[in-house]
Formats: sequence, structure tokens, C-alpha cells
Amino acid sequence: MAESPNILWICTDQQRFDTIHALGNECIRTPNIDGLIAEGVAFTRCYSQSPVCTPSRAAFLTGRYPRTTRCRQNGQKIPDDEVLVTRMLADVGYDCGLAGKLHLSACEPRVCDYEERIDDGYRVFHWSHHPNPDWEANAYIQWLEGKGQSWDDLYHPQRGHFETWAGVPAEYHQTTWCAEKAVEFMNEDRDGPWLFSLNCFDPHHPFDPPQEYLDRYDPDDMPMPLWQPGELDNKPSFQQIDHRGAYGGKGITPTRLTDREQREIVAAYYAMVELIDDQVGRLLRALEDSGQRENTIVIFTSDHGEMLGDHGILLKGPHFYEGAVHVPLVVSWPGHAQAGLQSDALVELVDLAPTLLDACGMDLPTRMQGRSLLDICTGGADPHSHKDSVYCEYYNAMPGHGRAAQATMLFDGRYKLVAFHGTDQGELYDLETDPHEFNNLWEQPAHRDLQLGLLKRCFDASVFTTDPEPPRIGRW
Repeated sequence: MAESPNILWICTDQQRFDTIHALGNECIRTPNIDGLIAEGVAFTRCYSQSPVCTPSRAAFLTGRYPRTTRCRQNGQKIPDDEVLVTRMLADVGYDCGLAGKLHLSACEPRVCDYEERIDDGYRVFHWSHHPNPDWEANAYIQWLEGKGQSWDDLYHPQRGHFETWAGVPAEYHQTTWCAEKAVEFMNEDRDGPWLFSLNCFDPHHPFDPPQEYLDRYDPDDMPMPLWQPGELDNKPSFQQIDHRGAYGGKGITPTRLTDREQREIVAAYYAMVELIDDQVGRLLRALEDSGQRENTIVIFTSDHGEMLGDHGILLKGPHFYEGAVHVPLVVSWPGHAQAGLQSDALVELVDLAPTLLDACGMDLPTRMQGRSLLDICTGGADPHSHKDSVYCEYYNAMPGHGRAAQATMLFDGRYKLVAFHGTDQGELYDLETDPHEFNNLWEQPAHRDLQLGLLKRCFDASVFTTDPEPPRIGRW
């Protein structure tokens, strides 16, 4: 295994696809991620398998869709018989470590003392679901205490998810801690290859970047969320509920905020992304300084997006808008992955696990459902073609009033269909003529044939994601 590549897997939490300067956002500063894109491959149309954390993370760590992993909801524990890609790599000699979030099991202080793990393959496990001091097992809080710092002194009292304020100084931030633990791990003496999962909590709400980062973004320069008066008139009832604040809004919806307040949220969110970018730069410098950059695959992605006020909704829920399910994905591997390639092929996070196994020269197990992206990265396949469509799932995935939505999404690169199962409700958008998804065509008679055709394809996707195991061992 001495010549196998190291793997640095950076996964942020709740980061939209449109938060990178090099990919078109002129309001944000991400020079280090921009540099990663310049030397690697950016997949500009990558989609999450679920718009919430646990189902998405279970999918990209196993290469299997949420309904297949049976880990369909936040608060569920991934079954013990599921096999993470980190376990597979550890079995062939990889030294695996993690800092930050995992979220493959319940992470609620009133029901558990820590996140219950399966045999995940991580030798080093610096677990911190989020920065709050809810668990003794929160390694970030232990780190703060080791530096003589108190969480209560550093963090301002929590005033609410949607009031922006200056958070903990950057030097004591959880994102900074995650990067520090990654650098320590990467610099350990070892004979074989390693994989490190850096799973910071940002830019997840609350919107509280360090003061010095918040000061860099003038709210007056920020874009307003995507919103069109009257657009909810033909949208599903689940969006009507969230628009009133009953889902992520907790009583606050963007349309009840002033334009200035909405822009302040965007500014704070962008500031959180810039802190992440600075830590990406720190990690890349550490790889260079230790002579490991040439033999390290660096992946930058996120588990799902953030509505950020678009369509009158904040945070997440049973929503399949671009802001919620379209995520960044960058793959860099000097000397192997093409430099500066921007692939507009339809790809999914479920494709990451098979890509890593493929890069390590390993056979893909039959249970994996994703498709490797390695050939696109190395120039052996058309960068504009990978899948005919992407598929996303939400199965009552978050607790709370009204959240019993059971929904699936199919997007073919132009048309996006969302079916809310057990109801007559749904969504249909033509992103070529309506890129901001304002006009729901679901009930328009002129688009009935298109709707029925996409519904069949969406149903086909649900059938084709049936677990391929156990294998057939005989004819009868």
C-alpha cells in the first residue's frame, strides 16, 4: 500500500453550491478553494442524496442511497451491517481519522450521551457533533479547556438561529480545531497511506462567524434571497408551512425580515465560508510542507445545502430547490486528476465512495450503487456526461410538526420533478427557462405528458435503488 494515495476528505455542513468565487460568486472570497479548483476538477452539477444530514452522510460514506442504507432520517442509527468506505480502506491498510461531525446516529443530548458508532474504520476519532458543550465526549470542548478557554466565555448567549452576531474568535473556532487535528494526523509517522475526514460544523446555522470575518462582508453588497411575490400560490403545502416558520424558521420567515436583515444573514453565511476557506489553505500548506501533496487526493464537498431565504425559507426541510440539494464538489490529485477542469456532468455524492476505491485500485463491492468519477477526473471519460439523472430522497427525515413529508426528486439536467408521496402534490420546474424555480408546472395541463414521463422515471429510480444484496446464488 506504500504507493496508494493519501485522502483528505473535507466535508462542510449545509454549504450551498453557489458559495465559491471561482465558480461564479463575485461577492465571496474563497482563494484557497479557488486554487484547489485550478489544480483539480470541479463538478459543477453535483447533488446530495438527501436535503438533510444523516441520510446524506450515510449515502456518501457507503455509496448507497438512503432507502437502501435504511438510514433515512435524522435521529436514526445506521444499521450495524452497513459498511463505510473508511472501513473498507482500513481493511487494506489505510490509517483513518476524523475530526468533527459524523452524524450517522442520533446526536441529541436528551436521548444519548454520545453518537453511537458502528465499525467505521476510524482509528482516530475526534468527535464534535457541533460546538455546544452538550456531551463530555465533545472533543472540541476538551480542546478549548486544554487551552484554558471556557465555552461560556467565548460564545455569546444563543439568541436565535437568524440573528447574526460575532461568534467565537477564529483561533478558538470549531472549524480551526478541525483543521488543527487534521494537520496533527497528517504529520504522524506511519508506513502506509492515510485517510482523514474533516467534518466541520460550519456554515450550518446559527449564523455566527468570528468578528473579523463578519467585518469583511457589507450586508449592502450582498444579494437578496431568491423570492418572487405570489410564487407560493401553487407550491406544495410543506413549503407553505415552512414559509410561515414552522419548519426551520421556528417562527421566523425571511419575508417577515427586512431586506437589511436578510442580507445580514447572507453576509454572515459567506463569512463562515471564508473561515472554512482559510483553513483549507492551512491544510494544503501542511501537505506541501510535509512533502505529501503530490500523493494526496483532496476532496472538498458538503452534505447538503441551505435555503438561505430562497423562496421564503431558511435552513432545510423537505425541499429540493437548488440551494438545498445542489452542493460543491472538488477533487484534486496532482499528476492524476486534470487541472482546471469544470465538469458539468450530472453526478451525485453517492459516487464518492466508489471513486475512492477506484483510485486506490480496489474492486467495487456489488452492494455499492454509486458510479466512480475517476475516469472523468483523469481524462478517460467525457467530462460532460456521467448520469442521465440524479435522485434525491426525503422520508419524514426531520422531527417536528408537519415534517411527515415523504418525497423523492428526479432531475435530468433540465427538468426537475418532486413527488410528495401519499398526496396529489408535487413540483415540476424547467431550469432552462426558469433557473430560479419560481414557476411550478405541476398542475399545468400543457405539461401533463412531461409530468407523467418524469414520474415514471422517478418511480424507476426508486426501483433501481433497491438493495443489490444479498446476491443471487442460484437459478432457483
